[in-house]
Amino acid sequence: MLRVGVAGALGRLGRVACQAVEDAGDMTLSSAFARRGGEPAGAVVTDNDLSAFVGRELDVVVDCTVYPVTVEVARAALDRRIPIVIGATGWTDDDLAALSAQCDRTATPAMLVPNFSFGALLMMRFAAQAARVFPRAEIVELHHDGKRDAPSGTAKLTARRISEAGAPLPAIHSVRLPGLVAHQEAIFGGTGETLTIRHDSLSRESFGPGIVAAVRAVRALRGLTIGLDSLLDQWSTV
Repeated sequence: MLRVGVAGALGRLGRVACQAVEDAGDMTLSSAFARRGGEPAGAVVTDNDLSAFVGRELDVVVDCTVYPVTVEVARAALDRRIPIVIGATGWTDDDLAALSAQCDRTATPAMLVPNFSFGALLMMRFAAQAARVFPRAEIVELHHDGKRDAPSGTAKLTARRISEAGAPLPAIHSVRLPGLVAHQEAIFGGTGETLTIRHDSLSRESFGPGIVAAVRAVRALRGLTIGLDSLLDQWSTV
């Protein structure tokens, strides 16, 4: 039984992560960290005490906090040699370089996952394929009005994948409105035609399967892994 700790347990993604862990048959929610009071799924909340949180016997930490708290959580987990799955966005290139170095120094793996939805992952793969054919693209990402970062981590990763496939780095347009959850369009333009690849997360429960898959997989990885791509081909077994 995997002992999992969730940081940011009382946030939108954190609550989904707690429930997904509780519902999985091979893991248990052993501890939760939050900066405000509450009890997610009956777990012990070490309110505002990060050292106590990572000091518990944990096999994996799932980080659902916000930047820059996410950097503190990752450092604390890796210092304890606890593999970590990071769902928070806002990490800078310098932050990622430091995270990768700490993974190597502590011989502890980490996964940074901009989007836990397998549909969003497929959308990024299809966008990379389209970029080999269409000369230009732009991205429109739409999220709830409580999302702090813009553009989203998913949009930035999609843009990177399109660029790596040989197309120019696409512009990103961000929309923040109440009523939205998480949505993205990659729009490609060619001679006399366009192609739109769109993904919609209609509820945050769509992130649960990806969270569980990442928790199961992270301990077998090395260094820093970005995204769930390595799990997609194993979907039937994770």
